[in-house]
Amino acid sequence: MTTISEFQVRKDKLDETRLIERPAPALQNGEVLAKVDRFAFTANNVTYGVVGERIGYWKFFPVEDECWGVIPVWGFADIVASRHPDIAVGERLYGYWPMASHLVMAPGKIKHERIADAAPHRADLPPVYNNYQRVNNEPGYGGKMDDDRMVLFPLYATSFCLYDFLKDNDWFGANQLIIPSASSKTAIGTAYAIKGDDAPPSLVGLTSPRNRQAVEALALYDTVLTYDDLEQVDADRPAVIVDMSGNGDVLGRLHKHLGDNMRYTSNVGLTHFDANEMGPDFIRERSAMFFAPGHIQKRTQDWGLGEFEKRAAAFWHEAALKSRDWLTIRKETGCDAVTRAYENVLNGKTPADSAWVVGF
Repeated sequence: MTTISEFQVRKDKLDETRLIERPAPALQNGEVLAKVDRFAFTANNVTYGVVGERIGYWKFFPVEDECWGVIPVWGFADIVASRHPDIAVGERLYGYWPMASHLVMAPGKIKHERIADAAPHRADLPPVYNNYQRVNNEPGYGGKMDDDRMVLFPLYATSFCLYDFLKDNDWFGANQLIIPSASSKTAIGTAYAIKGDDAPPSLVGLTSPRNRQAVEALALYDTVLTYDDLEQVDADRPAVIVDMSGNGDVLGRLHKHLGDNMRYTSNVGLTHFDANEMGPDFIRERSAMFFAPGHIQKRTQDWGLGEFEKRAAAFWHEAALKSRDWLTIRKETGCDAVTRAYENVLNGKTPADSAWVVGF
């Protein structure tokens, strides 16, 4: 009998975790059992936990005890048992998995390039998270960029969405774009995308003194400042803030400093998840949480089915190859490795130029 190992966290206290082991349920007609091979764990996944109740990330892989949850991750899995006539054992999938060793799926909307998990509890969740790529059907797939894909595709897809969203809104009338937590991978991807534009706004990267040299070495930002020096940002120029940090103090200071020239803030990430209370200087009426799946759905309507994925994939592939110049991927296996990766990322101990790929 197959045993499922599952890494759970307390929804209201993310530093409290437990490992649960249980027998895999018997498959019903139309179901398959996927064995999770490897997955990436980054600050993006911590954000899933922080905003899990607000946006619904806990709903993807629910557990019986509602005080606990399973954080979703991006990675690869292989079908090890099947009671579905169109899905064979050995099928390899890329997509959205639990921090667990296995997942029972109910494949629906089966196409040559992808399948959807049609489990009833996922019916009302964003389609982008329910779709799984059938990678063996991808032209030229050989697994050589699997690690890059797990770590970077979810982040750089968001980066591409941000770039497209801002450009579609004519940069909100701004001619400078300020990115706190400029060393984060989503920030770097956003900078790659904006630098590729024909007429981009100037980029200001904000980072810690520890990361300043590494951010400058990327040569993506026109100006790099530490958080202590953010008042050196030119307040006479209209600005958009793309915030990866979630640091209420930093955003409040920026908003106060820029005043009316703070045209818009897009709240994206929570690399400083423990400092995300917004103070009195935060301008809420010109700020909004960015939800990439919502933008993807809009572009699917605008451009037609599959066109967003095509453009995002082209950007991701090019940006991922560039990222090999600075990114180190740490690969480990086992329950201890999953716990170690989680604790390191949660506590900010993983360097900005590193990432974890782990598996049970």
